[in-house]
Amino acid sequence: MEILACPVCKGELQLNVVTEDSGEIIEGSLHCDPCGDDYPIEDSIPILLPPALRG
Repeated sequence: MEILACPVCKGELQLNVVTEDSGEIIEGSLHCDPCGDDYPIEDSIPILLPPALRG
């Protein structure tokens, strides 16, 4: 977690866990307070595309 940063402003990301299995985060999100953006975690993979590039 310490190595992840917001792709837009390089700010610190806060973890929000929805589903966890044996210590592995399955679903959730990463939130950037300075930008106000949320980045989803799907199937244990954080999707760190800037909001403008997500489809």
